[in-house]
Amino acid sequence: MRYFVELSYKGTDYNGWQRQADAPTVQAALEDALSMLLRAEITVTGAGRTDTGVHAAYYVAHFDAPAVFDVADDDFIYHLNAVLPHDIAVFGITPVADDAHARFDAREREYKYYIIRQKDPFRRDTAWLYSGANLDVEEMNRAASALLVTDDFTTFSKLHSGNKTNICRVTHAEWHDEQGGAVFTIRADRFLRNMVRSIVAALVDVGRGKITAERFAEILAARDRSLASGSAPAQGLFLSNIIYTAHIRM
Repeated sequence: MRYFVELSYKGTDYNGWQRQADAPTVQAALEDALSMLLRAEITVTGAGRTDTGVHAAYYVAHFDAPAVFDVADDDFIYHLNAVLPHDIAVFGITPVADDAHARFDAREREYKYYIIRQKDPFRRDTAWLYSGANLDVEEMNRAASALLVTDDFTTFSKLHSGNKTNICRVTHAEWHDEQGGAVFTIRADRFLRNMVRSIVAALVDVGRGKITAERFAEILAARDRSLASGSAPAQGLFLSNIIYTAHIRM
């Protein structure tokens, strides 16, 4: 029987989602906990990778269990959370079709990136403490509109990451002022490795007047990674939502 599991995690102490032989990962922690409770070797397939230090306010993975169990039993999720590390929390497990896939059935993903302007001891690991010039959010949004009318994000992709294509379709990209900082929300059918953090770094350069919105559009269109501004710090990035095709019910 296949199940979708919904969870959130703080990525500070993990080398990303995907299991690695010599480093702590979220996938490994979840697999170990499920295997312990179900008394079988459980392999978990995630909705996608997140990099070292990146968080997920909402994440989905699937796994196959050797026998049907009562997912409506709150005790199972309680015990699962009890054996998981403190920075990973499961809040839903749902039976799905045997061919349902956490990664391939996702039709849209959303990320949020948080910037703060004043030191906050409670957000040290969950936002970028930016101490540069004031940011022009209106100009950053003017630049971000270019993301909606292009589909090749080679400029903002990680080199040599093995992508079959750098084509992505962004449906939303917008900055909002937030008390003490700003938050960027971006949605697309897929994302490349390091794409959001690279876009954020370039848009911050627009906001502080280092490049213009027109230059941002030129850099995007050039499909040249060497023109990008670098990457914003990992700790400000959250995977915030995943939307699935209609036949997946959760």
